[in-house]
Amino acid sequence: MSKPLSGQVALVAGATRGAGRGIARELAAAGARVYCSGRSTRRHAATPGRPETIDETAELIAADGGSAVAVRTDHADEAQVAALAERLKRDEGRLDILVNDIWGGDELIGWGQKFWQIDMTVARKLVDQAVFTHLITARHLTPLMVEAKRGLIVEVTDGEFPGYRGQLLYDFIKSSLIRLAYAMAWDLKDTGVTALAISPGFLRSEAMLERFGVTEVNWRDGIARDAQFAHSETPRYVGRAIAALAADPNVGERSGSSIWAADLADIYGFTDVDGTRPNFWRNVEAWLDGEISKGTPLSGETRWILAARYAHIHTDPARAERAKRYAAALGALT
Repeated sequence: MSKPLSGQVALVAGATRGAGRGIARELAAAGARVYCSGRSTRRHAATPGRPETIDETAELIAADGGSAVAVRTDHADEAQVAALAERLKRDEGRLDILVNDIWGGDELIGWGQKFWQIDMTVARKLVDQAVFTHLITARHLTPLMVEAKRGLIVEVTDGEFPGYRGQLLYDFIKSSLIRLAYAMAWDLKDTGVTALAISPGFLRSEAMLERFGVTEVNWRDGIARDAQFAHSETPRYVGRAIAALAADPNVGERSGSSIWAADLADIYGFTDVDGTRPNFWRNVEAWLDGEISKGTPLSGETRWILAARYAHIHTDPARAERAKRYAAALGALT
């Protein structure tokens, strides 16, 4: 197996579960030595209701033949992050890849809430937990890369689109991560370090599998509950996208950009673990086009998805015609 990242060191902040775990496993599969950081360990559970730990992530990597180190770190605690940076400098003498995937806000987002209904205590907690942690981590780990004049910083977000994500707090956080990557890219100009944002699609995380009442073995049984689940992807798919970026000598050309992982599959030729190339929104848009072309009243589910996609893309000039077609179908235009 090709090991294009052999000899490199990666840190995945938020490697406990979901995309973070998938990214850590794929960077290790590509040859990197991966530091898996987060708050949840076997001795110190940090997320109520979730059993996953960074210890388990490191063990999965070792079982696959890779190299990993689990380091318990609260990325909201600047002293702990600074200590992690010092450990990397002391033990490895380098850092080549930094992935910021700290989130943990699924149970805190009040879907359906208007901004004047949001609990500000929850809002402050989420911003500290899912945005400020990223800045703290980048602040203390980036000097290792700048000194070496090489490296890749990846902000993991949700949606590469410029539009609205359905709830103000969620939109604020996920779009802020894109802006972090963009602004960092400006500061990193001429350093040899690249910063960008990447988004997975419909992720079959541990929590999502539980929600659908399936496992990764029989996940297709969930399609009966939601047809769009057919276009979902494993957390390792976005991991393969980041591994491909890290191995690309011309990755600097993408600095400051926000990229859909599925689009990178088309560019670099990788697949998900089952050999497929899921592209959630491409498939959903094809389905929406078919529903609109029927010329019959849209179902409630179709209208909901259509409205969500319109909100995502309507500010993007490159998608203006599609947005106009969606608006017309929703009755917003005549």
